[in-house]
Amino acid sequence: MTASSSKAPAHTMRRSRWLALLLLIVGITLMSLGDKDIPSNTFGNLPEGSESRAVAEAVQGFEDEQSDNTAIAVFSNEQGINLKAIQPLAQDLGGQAVPSEDGKAALLLTTIEGGTSTEVANQVDAIRTQLQSNAPANTTVEVTGPAAIQADLANVFDGANFLLLGVTALIVAVLLIITYRSPVLWLIPLLVIAVADRLAATVFTWVLSGLGMSWDESTAGILSVLVFGAGTNYALLLISRYRDELREDSDRFSAMAKAWKPTARACAASASTVALGVLCLLLSAAPNTRGLGVASMVGVAIALLFALFVLPGALVTFDRWIFWPKAPKVGTKPEHKLWDKIGAFVASKKLAVIVGSLVILGIACAGSLNMKIGLGQAEQFIDTPESIAATDTLNEHFPDQAATPATVLIEDPAQGDATTAALKQAGATVRPGPVEDGVAVVYASGLDTETLRETVQQESLAALVGGPDAELYDQADFAAKDRMKIFPAVLAIVLVALMLLLRSVVAPLIMVATVLLTNVAAMGLGWWVFQHVLGFDSLAELTPLYAFVFLVALGVDYNIFLVTRAKEEAERNPSAGMEGHVRTALSTTGGVITSAGILLAAVFAALGVLPLVALAQIGVVIFLGVLLDTLIVRTILLPAVMMVLGQKFWWPAQPTNRSS
Repeated sequence: MTASSSKAPAHTMRRSRWLALLLLIVGITLMSLGDKDIPSNTFGNLPEGSESRAVAEAVQGFEDEQSDNTAIAVFSNEQGINLKAIQPLAQDLGGQAVPSEDGKAALLLTTIEGGTSTEVANQVDAIRTQLQSNAPANTTVEVTGPAAIQADLANVFDGANFLLLGVTALIVAVLLIITYRSPVLWLIPLLVIAVADRLAATVFTWVLSGLGMSWDESTAGILSVLVFGAGTNYALLLISRYRDELREDSDRFSAMAKAWKPTARACAASASTVALGVLCLLLSAAPNTRGLGVASMVGVAIALLFALFVLPGALVTFDRWIFWPKAPKVGTKPEHKLWDKIGAFVASKKLAVIVGSLVILGIACAGSLNMKIGLGQAEQFIDTPESIAATDTLNEHFPDQAATPATVLIEDPAQGDATTAALKQAGATVRPGPVEDGVAVVYASGLDTETLRETVQQESLAALVGGPDAELYDQADFAAKDRMKIFPAVLAIVLVALMLLLRSVVAPLIMVATVLLTNVAAMGLGWWVFQHVLGFDSLAELTPLYAFVFLVALGVDYNIFLVTRAKEEAERNPSAGMEGHVRTALSTTGGVITSAGILLAAVFAALGVLPLVALAQIGVVIFLGVLLDTLIVRTILLPAVMMVLGQKFWWPAQPTNRSS
């Protein structure tokens, strides 16, 4: 290599500062466009092809009252309700208060105009304020019903995503300070990834809007965690490699150029695997789930872009003093005493390590055998909102009036009487609804969705059953079908991606098997935590799906980082043998990968600050899974398996000898 050619990468890296500045300017410009509004349709995550979605779409255009837009105000007073004082309030809202048989409560049905979730929430809040400020003395007013539940779902996210961003940034900052033990260095990756996060939060809304896809408030929260987690992981790998090169090269630009290429290769492979994995969510029948898949792909791409093209320029803007007080000195060697000991232990106890690891993971897996999946309306919130608490009052004083009745769409109005009679005969309480465009609606309460649908089918009635409870029923049913499609698709795509990356068959099969084992173990441990620590009696329908996709896609990352480094060592020093290659890879990557894993786990645990049970569960399972993968699978199990298999691990292709 000539002197001029050796200087070329360093010269290119000097220019990287301008590239970093350009990308930051472009990013900030795009952020100034602002986010697109969440789509205003009321069936965004109802599975396509489901009965409840068909009902929701059919009644969406009704001009008269609609079940999904109904709010129920419940007035209660244990001393007796003052109906005369309540009626003026009811008339202001275009309705009439109906007293309970015990005389201690009254209810008022009112219709909320459709719109975005924020608009519905604002209308419900206005009604609550109006009724609670003007209610008679000693009278409690609670607002429930489908519109109020939708409003509370929107309200629980008020400020929640901002809180999540703050907690996530704080976690990343603390762990970066602990990792680098520098008062300055941690600021650079944190600021770079923070800009990437805000850019992703804007870009994904424009992408999904342009594609005609839907999303909800939780999409932004999950995306923020993903960008911070993945982006910081890539930053940790780059900085670790850069610091190692600074010990061998006095020129920081040349050192960064040497560090960038292998880091870029590993990070690009990791990001590609994650992107392909999350895109499998496009197979879902639920529109918001498909939207999350595309949003996650956008987030990972932006995180990779900033980690590989903005962070290097930001780092080389400063000299090596940025690592103070532990600035790397030329000629010094990094110490990996702990990881050298771990590598030696694994090498001396290979079979025992494999058996012990499998026993531990197997015990954890056992917990997943008795999992219960499915949450009711009242179980979706961590803190019980007014709309849910009000259902207890409603049930106490109006046992025949459900807060969320089923919407039965009668497609042949001639069968209206027969349908009503059949539902009443089955034990339902039925009240009439609107009739429009050749279809009629009745509202039924007192029976579950499955019984209502069985009644309709047995009587051969041309009717469909929808409404909030039916929507939850269909979401659970279609989520199970989604898992059957998406699980094998994710595994297949990750397997093929690893085969192309490593040019091997055995290695990818083992890596995917360990990640799958970790996933089941995380679900088992998570179920134990939910039951015995957090008090959750069931899993949300989306918890297994989201946890699986993100754990497989992200969990395989750490295996990629370890295995690619081992392959690099095999190409550089083939005479060391597989045991030597693995020990060197474990020693050089152990610290940074463990830091990255702990950081990613902690960041996903931050989902617990969001107010929905589903997000808390997803965060806990991914937290446990990443820790299992980082501390057991990547640290001892996979290295032990690689050492036992030796060169067979790379079959059929062997690493190219580049020692010359």
